Order: sequence, then C-alpha cells, then structure tokens
Amino acid sequence: MRKKVMIIDDDKVFLEELNEVLISGGYDVVTVNDPVLAFNMVDKTKPDVILVDMKMPSMSGFEVANELKNFLGYDFIPIIGMSGFYRDNDISLMNMCGIQKCLNKPFRPLDVIYNIEKVMG
Repeated sequence: MRKKVMIIDDDKVFLEELNEVLISGGYDVVTVNDPVLAFNMVDKTKPDVILVDMKMPSMSGFEVANELKNFLGYDFIPIIGMSGFYRDNDISLMNMCGIQKCLNKPFRPLDVIYNIEKVMG
C-alpha cells in the first residue's frame, strides 16, 4: 500500500515540485497551501507523514505542528519541518511541537524521501 504524504506550504511552485518528486517516489500526495485548511485535510485524508513549511504568513510550522499534536490528537503522525532559515536553537522548540526532523531548503529529492522513510520507521 502506498504511503500518503501531506505537504503544507504557502509556496505553490514549491508544492508542485515536491508533489512531483514524491509521486515519482511512489507516494500518494496531498498538498495544502493554506495552513488553516490543513487541519480539515488531515482529518479527511489521514496522511502517514506531514511535511510542513516552518515560515508561512498566516501560521508558522511550529504552530501547525503544535495544534496537530497537542490539541487535535494527531500525535501519531510524524511531522517533518522544511525551512530555509533553520537554526540549531530551533531544535528544542521543534521537539516541543512534535516535529521529528527539519530539512533545510533547498534539499535534494533523495534527502526528503530518506527522511520520510526514517520518521515512518
């Protein structure tokens, strides 16, 4: 059975490119360009892993992950952050919000696939 990956990112071009990479990697993909809409989509689609941009205008990836993990009860879904501004001091905040990994943008397609497989066990 194909694994389902949800990508939450406000950059539509990036969403399309990552969507193509993951589909060619054998995943079913759900893309969401508005983090507020993502909460309903998680409930509808039941993804196996979530990739979330850490810096979006309406909500940060930290806020999205925290809401999913601590208030909506989706603590069983692994979350991978994606950031162009990742810093080592973000690690403790990521852990508090339930983010297992953070990929620095830009990243190679094999890196994202490797990390998806790693967090899913």
